[in-house]
Amino acid sequence: MKHRLPIAVSALLLFSVLALSACVPAPTIPANPDLILATTTSTQDSGLLDVLIPAFETRTGFIVQVVAVGSGAALKMGEEGNADVLLVHSPTAEKKFMDNDFGTDRRLVMHNYFIIVGPLDDPAGIKTAETAAQAFQKISESGAKFVSRSDQSGTNIMELALWEKANITPTGQSWYVETGQGMGATLTVASELIGYTLTDRATYLANQANLQLDMLYQNDSDLLNAYHVIVVNHEKWPSTNLEGAIAFADFITSTEGQAIINTFGVEEYGQALFIPDAGKTDAELGLP
Repeated sequence: MKHRLPIAVSALLLFSVLALSACVPAPTIPANPDLILATTTSTQDSGLLDVLIPAFETRTGFIVQVVAVGSGAALKMGEEGNADVLLVHSPTAEKKFMDNDFGTDRRLVMHNYFIIVGPLDDPAGIKTAETAAQAFQKISESGAKFVSRSDQSGTNIMELALWEKANITPTGQSWYVETGQGMGATLTVASELIGYTLTDRATYLANQANLQLDMLYQNDSDLLNAYHVIVVNHEKWPSTNLEGAIAFADFITSTEGQAIINTFGVEEYGQALFIPDAGKTDAELGLP
């Protein structure tokens, strides 16, 4: 008699597991499971893709090959039909991409903000700057090192726009260092040179423990950093995986995908590294 209760409980647990399994069936293997995602380095360097991709693959059966480059290079891959779907953060370049019919579907996914990081003692005094452009002007006037990605990424395009606002041409200046690398590597160089750089908040926080850099300027609406997912035009490039591209766009903008984005970073950093935006328009986010 004393064994009847554990057996009953075990049976109940087994029934619950089977019922749950029935509610979440294994995904059907797609006819073409291989999917190429071209994306900016910040989504990889921040660790977000390490969470999103496995969830997507488990849910859909697609197998994702991630190519993490600057947004400019990712868009170029899309233009040449060398990627199926893009996750990028360079709105002006993205609009040109869509206007030229290289993409068929562009959706807002999430945003965070760019920040300016630099030496802990802030020799250029950018903490007192009123705008990001003024912060850049202070860096130029101080002669302190500024490290640029110089890779036509979304971050690099934002940086160049800020130099233009400050009426400064940094290229060729002794204090201006060009890496031609991704965000994580550029942060490392800036730390080693005791210099400043522009970065997305997520990548900085994910690498902060290994850097001698402080978050010095972060309060400017001009530093909005928005990410969109884009399906590459299958009619222009018939070899692309249209089914997989749509599935990825659907997942990253779904309730499940947005929930992953909404909680990413909270446990480790005490704050979400990205803010989910699916369903919003660019205008609602403040984008032109």
